Amino acid sequence: MRKEGRNEISEPASKPVIHVLTQNEGKFREFLELSKEHGVVLKQLPSPKVEVQLRSLEDIATYAASVALVEWGVPLFVEDAGLFIEALNGFPGPYSSYVYKTLGVDGILKLMEGVKDRRAYFKSVIALAIPGEGIRIFTGIVRGSIALEARGTGGFGFDPIFIAEGMERTFAELSISEKNKLSHRGKAFASMVEWLRTAFKSRIS
Repeated sequence: MRKEGRNEISEPASKPVIHVLTQNEGKFREFLELSKEHGVVLKQLPSPKVEVQLRSLEDIATYAASVALVEWGVPLFVEDAGLFIEALNGFPGPYSSYVYKTLGVDGILKLMEGVKDRRAYFKSVIALAIPGEGIRIFTGIVRGSIALEARGTGGFGFDPIFIAEGMERTFAELSISEKNKLSHRGKAFASMVEWLRTAFKSRIS
């Protein structure tokens, strides 16, 4: 068995322990805050997830979680997220990670130059893998628009150009707490915890 990750929450042993497979420290910080709010213990498995280019976030997350479950053998989840831009027919969508690494924020803004319809949404898919229980999928969506320019230094990925509905600031201009209340990731995580509370009532307070 490989060595477990860092950044554990110090909680009583009676609390449920869930592992998150990610090397993205920004993402893990958000999940860490969410875990405190929902009363679960989160441990990081700082190992690269298997990256495959498939047509849906659900397929990408499921495949990565399946591989990770075999490797680690502990309750864990993998999260994959994408930015879907209406005027670009949903691009970059499930290819967001690759597009961010290649085109970046500036590349997306360039594609959106002169485009009036700036509607977009972020989607998060969590694949929860539990030994003997298989894999379950939880999703979260937040709708909004693409900013005219990058703003803010917080968050990660495409956060500097995404403005959630009802907001004037980009995700990168929000604190982690503010973002978690609105975000696709926060919604998916809440759905996962709700399912865990129902499925394992004796283990989750």
